[in-house]
Amino acid sequence: MGILDSVLGNLGKDAGGGIADLLKGQGGVGGLVEKFTQAGLGDTVGSWIGTGANANISAEQIQQVLGSGPIADLAAKLGISTDQASETLAGLLPEAVDRLTPGGDAAGADGLLDSLPGGLGDMIGGFLKR
Repeated sequence: MGILDSVLGNLGKDAGGGIADLLKGQGGVGGLVEKFTQAGLGDTVGSWIGTGANANISAEQIQQVLGSGPIADLAAKLGISTDQASETLAGLLPEAVDRLTPGGDAAGADGLLDSLPGGLGDMIGGFLKR
């Protein structure tokens, strides 16, 4: 494994662990869907759950939906700024939700989140290495 693979793998594990904590703090995937829907972004989060292409989201939209507390917690966990945490979430959250809902249904996503060997971090680390 090269240095880049190692860095990306570790970043993915740290970011994945942070995203998993964030998801759990939002009430799981279902709670996250509710927050996005209330913010007028139901179609966006729905695309992540569905079987089609994932819609993009901006760091500003992430901040609008989640608020500063959860983003600050992620930033602290990763040792980055809150702006960088928002950008990280904008890039990784759609993929994380997509992978947690492989059949296009959010019903089993939280169980999958808890049962992944190595957690969401390994899953995202693998995604970043592609």
